[in-house]
Amino acid sequence: MTRAALILLSIGTALFVGLLAWQGFGSVASTLLAAGWGLALVAAFHVVPLALDAVAISVLLPRGRERAPHPQQHLAVRDALFARWIGESVNSLLPAGQIGGPVVMVRQLSQRGMRMRDAAAAITVSTTAQALAQIIFALFGLLTFGAYAAHGALHDLQTATWIATAVLGGMIVGFYYAQRRGLFGRLLGVLSKVFGKRDWSGLMNRAEAVDAAVQAMYRERGRVAASFALSLAGWIVGTVEVWLALRFLGHPVDWVDALLLESLGQAIRGAAFMIPGSLGVQEGGYLLLAPLVGLPPDAALALSLTKRAREILLGLPGLLVLHFSERSWQRRRALGRVPAVD
Repeated sequence: MTRAALILLSIGTALFVGLLAWQGFGSVASTLLAAGWGLALVAAFHVVPLALDAVAISVLLPRGRERAPHPQQHLAVRDALFARWIGESVNSLLPAGQIGGPVVMVRQLSQRGMRMRDAAAAITVSTTAQALAQIIFALFGLLTFGAYAAHGALHDLQTATWIATAVLGGMIVGFYYAQRRGLFGRLLGVLSKVFGKRDWSGLMNRAEAVDAAVQAMYRERGRVAASFALSLAGWIVGTVEVWLALRFLGHPVDWVDALLLESLGQAIRGAAFMIPGSLGVQEGGYLLLAPLVGLPPDAALALSLTKRAREILLGLPGLLVLHFSERSWQRRRALGRVPAVD
C-alpha cells in the first residue's frame, strides 16, 4: 500500500468511526440487526445488476473467430461475469481505490484466453461507459425527485449533486480524452523516462496495440452504445437493492425515494473514488440525503452498513476465487500450458 493510499484509508476510517460514534453505535446496530436474514437477500439480489454490468462488458469483447483461443461466444458472458465479480470485490475490499478492479478484470480476461490488448480495450471502454451512465443516473434521480417532492433542502442537495457530478464528469472527460490521445502509450512513455535503464520497446509496442484497440472499439458505436445502455440499466436496477434493504430495516420508502438514495448516494461515493471503498464518504452521503426522504440518521447509517455487509458477503468469495485462479494460472504457466497472448 502506498503512503497516499494509507493516508486516505486512515481519513476514511476516522470519518466512518466518527459518524457511527456521533449517531451512537447501539442505535445503528439495533436497526441493522432488525434486517436479520434480509441482509442475505439484499446481497443475493445484487447479482442482478452485477450480471447486467458483466453483459455490458461482454458486448465489447471479441466474438467468434475474433477470439482466441476458444471461439465459443457464450464463454464471453461467463468470463465477463467472473471478471466483473472479482474486480468489484477488489474495489470494495482492497485498498486500491477504484483502480485495482479494472486491472484485475483485464488480467482475469487475459488468463481466460482473451488477447491482452482486447481485454484492456474492453475494460477501458466499458469503465468509461459505466461512469458516464452513473452521471446520467444521478441526474435522473435528482430530476425525478424534484418532480415529485418539495423539500426546503432541495437546493442544497442540488448544489452537492452538481459538485459531485461535475467532479465525475471532469474525470470522465479527461479519461476519454486521454484514451483518444493514446493513454497507455503516453503513460508507459512517462514511466520509461522515470524508470529507465532497461529496454521498453516490447512493452511500448503492447501499449500502442492497446491504444489502437481502444480507438477501434470507439468506432464500433453500436457496441459502445449497448454497453452504455446496459450499464445504465444496471444502475437503475440497483435501486431495488436500497428499496429492499430499507424494508428489512423497518423503514420502507417508495420507489422515488429509493431512486434518490441510490443515484445520488452512488454519485457521492464515486466522487470519492480515491478513498478505498469510499469509507466514511458513503456514510456521510446517506446522512446528507436521509432528511429528504424522511429517514432517521440511524437508519441511513444502517443502510450504508447493509451495503458494506453485502460487499463482504460477495467480496470475500470473490477474493478467494482471485487467489486460487492466480495460483492455478501460475501453475499452468510453470508447466508451459498457458497460451501466448498479445
